Amino acid sequence: MVNSPIKIVVPTGSLGAGALEEEVRYGIAQGARAIATDAGSTDSGAAYLALGISKNNRGSVKRDLAILMKAGAEAGIPVIVGTSGQAGGDKNVDWTRDIAIEVAQELGLSPRIALLYSEQRKATLKAKNADGKITPLAPLGALDDATIDACDHIVAAMGPEPYMEALKAGADLILGGRTTDTAVIAAFALLHGAPEGPSWHAGKASECGAQCTAHRDRGSGVLISIDSDGFTVEPLTLSNSCDVESVSAHMLYENSDPFRLTEPGGVLDVTDAVYTPLDDRIVRVTGSVWEPKPYTMKLEGASGGRYQTIMLIGIQDPEVLGRVDEFHDRLLAALYARTRSTIGDAAGDFHISLRLYGWNAVSGDRPPEGTPPPREIGVLFVATADSQEMASQIAKACNPYFFHFPVAMDKELPSYGFAFSPADIDRGPVFEFRLNHVVHVDDPMELVRTEWVDLRKVEAA
Repeated sequence: MVNSPIKIVVPTGSLGAGALEEEVRYGIAQGARAIATDAGSTDSGAAYLALGISKNNRGSVKRDLAILMKAGAEAGIPVIVGTSGQAGGDKNVDWTRDIAIEVAQELGLSPRIALLYSEQRKATLKAKNADGKITPLAPLGALDDATIDACDHIVAAMGPEPYMEALKAGADLILGGRTTDTAVIAAFALLHGAPEGPSWHAGKASECGAQCTAHRDRGSGVLISIDSDGFTVEPLTLSNSCDVESVSAHMLYENSDPFRLTEPGGVLDVTDAVYTPLDDRIVRVTGSVWEPKPYTMKLEGASGGRYQTIMLIGIQDPEVLGRVDEFHDRLLAALYARTRSTIGDAAGDFHISLRLYGWNAVSGDRPPEGTPPPREIGVLFVATADSQEMASQIAKACNPYFFHFPVAMDKELPSYGFAFSPADIDRGPVFEFRLNHVVHVDDPMELVRTEWVDLRKVEAA
C-alpha cells in the first residue's frame, strides 16, 4: 500500500539516445522520486556482448549521464541505469562506470555508485545445467557444455531485486548489467511498496520513454506515477500527449502476446486492464495483475565465429532488372564455380550469398510472379570462410564477375558499378547469439555480483 503516488522520470528509451534536460527538470518539479532508464538491448545483434562494446557512442552516453547525474544530485534522488553499455556484460558495465566517474569529477559530484554485474562464469552454468536448472526457449534444445564453452561472454538478465538492494544500501547511481527493461523501471516503485501489477505494467509502458506517446518526435521521456490501484503515464514535454492506443500498444513492443509479459519471478497479465484518458495528455491504467512464478533469468551468450568479406555493386541494366531472380541464380552458381576452380580445396567450407537490395534482400523470398522490375538494385556480395584471409581471397576471385556478368550470354555485355575502391571490404568475424535459455534460481541475487564505487570516500581521503 502506498500513501502517495510514486513518481519516476523515464528520460529516454536508451541511455545515449538523447535525454532532454528541460524534460528531466519538469519531471522532478512534478515530484519524481527517481530517474530510471534502460541503456541497452539485443536488437543490434550479438557483437556488442561478444566484444563488450557499446553501440551508442561515448559522447552521447556521457552527455545523457551528465544531465541525469546532475539532476539527480540536485534533487537528492537516485539515478538507475540498466543493461549498461548496450549488452550489460562486465566490460559494458565498466565502460559506463568510467564515464560516470569522469562526469562526476567534471561536475564536482561525489555519488555512491552501485555496480551490478550479471555476467556468468562458465563453470557456474555448467553446474546449473548438470543439476537440470537450465531449460531451453524455442527454438533451441537442451544446453550442452560445448555451447557454453563456445560463448565469449554470457549474461543473465536480472530482475528488480538487485536494484532494490542497492537502493536500500544508499546508492545514488546504479549501473546495472543485463536486466530486463521493465525491471529497471519497476524496481524503485516495488521497493517503496507499490503493488506489483501496476509497477510492472508502468515499467513496460514506459521502458522506451516517449515511444508510448502519441507524438514520439515531440520529446524523449515520460513521467510514470504509480499508486495502490494503478498508474498514469504523462509525457515530459507539454506539447506531447499520451492516448489509450499509444500506451496500450506498448505491450506488443518486443512481446508476442499483447496481454501477458514474462519477467523474472512472474508474469504480468493486462487482460483486464482499463486505459482511461484523464485529460488530453495523461492516461491512467488500472486492472494490471502480477502472477508469481518460479524465478528464472534469461541467459544470453554470444561469440564470434567465421569471417566475412563483402562487396557492394549497383546495377541499373534493364535486361538484368527484368530477370532479377534468373540473374541471381546464374551469377551465384558462377561465383561458386569460380571459387572452386581458382582456389580449390583450400577454400574449405566457404559460403557465398548475394543480397539484392531493392528486390528481396530483407526477406530473401522470391517476389510474386508479375512483380514490376525495380529501377535499380544493390547487390551485396558476402563471402564467409574459416579465416579473414580466405574470405578476402574468395572475394578477390569473384570480383571480375561483377564488372560485366550478363543475364544472357548472346547479348552485349552490361556494366555495373562498384560502390567502393578497393571493392572488397573485410568485415571481420560473424557474431552470433548461442544461448536462448533460462536458468532457474532460488534467490534473485544468486547470480549477481554487487560492487561499489564511493566517490564520497575518495573525496574525503
